[in-house]
Amino acid sequence: MKKSVRLSDIAEKLQVSTVTVSNALAGQKGVSEELRLRIKQAAAEMGYQARGASAASNKRILNVGVIIGEKYLGPYPSYYWKVYQELSLIAGLHSCVILFEVLRHEREAALELPLFAIEQQIQGLIVIGEVSREYMEFLDGQPDFPVVMVDFMMQGLHCPSVMADNYYGMYKMVNYLIGQGHKEIAYVGTLLASNSITDRYFGYRKALLENGLEVNPDWVVDDRTMEGQIGNIRLPERMPTAFACNCDLTASELVNLLESRGYRIPEDISIVGFDNYLYEGLCDISITSYEVDIKEMVRCAIKIVAALAEHGNAPADMRLVSGAVVVKESVQQIG
Repeated sequence: MKKSVRLSDIAEKLQVSTVTVSNALAGQKGVSEELRLRIKQAAAEMGYQARGASAASNKRILNVGVIIGEKYLGPYPSYYWKVYQELSLIAGLHSCVILFEVLRHEREAALELPLFAIEQQIQGLIVIGEVSREYMEFLDGQPDFPVVMVDFMMQGLHCPSVMADNYYGMYKMVNYLIGQGHKEIAYVGTLLASNSITDRYFGYRKALLENGLEVNPDWVVDDRTMEGQIGNIRLPERMPTAFACNCDLTASELVNLLESRGYRIPEDISIVGFDNYLYEGLCDISITSYEVDIKEMVRCAIKIVAALAEHGNAPADMRLVSGAVVVKESVQQIG
């Protein structure tokens, strides 16, 4: 069997130190460009292969920018922060280096590129969480890098998207409530404030209509401003037996509001959320929710942006990622 070539073999041939050879091949400073070139040529001629090297390890390293809108990052860790963390963990497995930036309101309004897209070359950009259509159209028109949307989509753009299955996810949550005997169910989420909220609303409606239940307009409750500020939930005059909330953060706000009005959760009113992600301490009960498969969602996003950067095409324009109902403490069977 042919003996593998070592750094010391290259060093001996060129009459330099092993440290010099290592620094040259690793791209470190302290080696002249002329000597670096000689070392690389000798390594190639001698058939040197770095320890653990493979076809995969020799892949081109991609710089991928990631932005999250400022409105999604409050005083406590948000769902989108969790998405970013999972994205960072998986990026290295696909030969990607992540560059992160919070998209400030003023930069979004002024249609300004992220700073890393100006100061440092990127081969792709991932946008986590919905931003304005004007800004997405601006990004979509950039010729230097492809863009992938995570957890939202916009019609008419060339950017592919990866999303949780919001429609069928909420459909499953409402069917779970119906299976627990609930027939009077409200939806909490400001329609058109985001694609996700609206998609989940239609999943809610589908479940009610299929089960012959009332779709009461008074039971569609706003939870935020159109700019995304959650709060100021107003309870309906005639209360339902259950609320289906568009996200766990809204569900926690509703739990606290109801308890302040003397209602017990779940003895008096049941509540379900969406995302299965809630910062500890926001409410005193664990919320039954729909768990989004974040790992699969970010894996798809990385694969798509890498395929676009390397080959100019991607597996799909839109990818929906399924999840599962996670039963906790906030629902009580009735009837």
